[in-house]
Amino acid sequence: MIAAQAKLVYQLNKYYNERCQSRKAAIAKTIREVCKVVSDVLKEVEVQEPRFISSLSEIDARYEGMEVISPSEFEVVLYLNQMGVFNFVDDGSLPGCAVLKLSDGRKRSMSLWVEFITASGYLSARKIRSRFQTLVAQAVDKCSYRDVVKMVADTSEVKLRIRERYVVKITPAFKCTGIWPRSAAQWPMPHIPWPGPNRVAEVKAEGFNLLSKECYSLTGKQSSAESDAWVLQFSEAENRLLMGGCRKKCLSILKTLRDRHLELPGQPLDNYHMKTLLLYECEKHPRESDWDESCLGDRLNGILLQLISCLQCRRCPHYFLPNLDLFQGKPHSALEAAAKQTWRLAREILTNAKSLDKL
Repeated sequence: MIAAQAKLVYQLNKYYNERCQSRKAAIAKTIREVCKVVSDVLKEVEVQEPRFISSLSEIDARYEGMEVISPSEFEVVLYLNQMGVFNFVDDGSLPGCAVLKLSDGRKRSMSLWVEFITASGYLSARKIRSRFQTLVAQAVDKCSYRDVVKMVADTSEVKLRIRERYVVKITPAFKCTGIWPRSAAQWPMPHIPWPGPNRVAEVKAEGFNLLSKECYSLTGKQSSAESDAWVLQFSEAENRLLMGGCRKKCLSILKTLRDRHLELPGQPLDNYHMKTLLLYECEKHPRESDWDESCLGDRLNGILLQLISCLQCRRCPHYFLPNLDLFQGKPHSALEAAAKQTWRLAREILTNAKSLDKL
């Protein structure tokens, strides 16, 4: 048993050093190329409208605010200034979303975003995005990369297609620090020892983002109040939780397996599903020793089996917002196909570690 476990860990490390590292290098190269174009477009936007300041910056060879959705799809979060005159309201009526309401006694004119405030005093995510989309469309025509970049039509989101190969979504957002959403108040569960009080305090201080984008739970039934809502996002908090042990290595292997074998019609799975299931696995195995290098095989198998279970039940709850289902709106046939393919993958890895050489 121990020999088989050691063999699997050896093969996984080999897979990580070969497949995962080459994936990382290829994505890093793409990011550099994509960021040059996006920075140029955002510089043009800023000239037209100084309220939209580019927050895309390179720190230690990493781009702050850049999320990799898949090797050809990216999201750039553009942080806006001056949320101060608004109250953050999340009463749970819109899973995964919240609204920003003008604080009592504050005049509209005190806000930097005065023309995007609705009659009932809400800062409209949709109105800001619509204005931003117009500015980006104009900037694309003017920027020095105009031959290789164009806007993606048929969406209310701001998406650029670059060199016909990559899609980059640019999402206006506010950073919220020092508060924690009511809809995530159940975290951490009192009976689960992970991540421990110190890490919890760090994560809550890290806060979350409010993004102006089409919300999972609202597609197809957007009333005006709902389209004014902002989407909650916790990427910094999640990254902080995944520090230590073999967690990041495990995530890297999961992403590589997804890119190579689970990129299926209907797009049932993305990297965020993998990250979410890894966070749940951390709760199931709360001891730091459970994330020792020697346990890498067990952790990976556990996550793949959990993924199959979620796909079969057609439900994957968001880690911080359990009322939000990350499979909402995905075609059932696509989830079924992904369950079968994940099962084939898991069986192959479990029964024959050397199969990783071919995966």
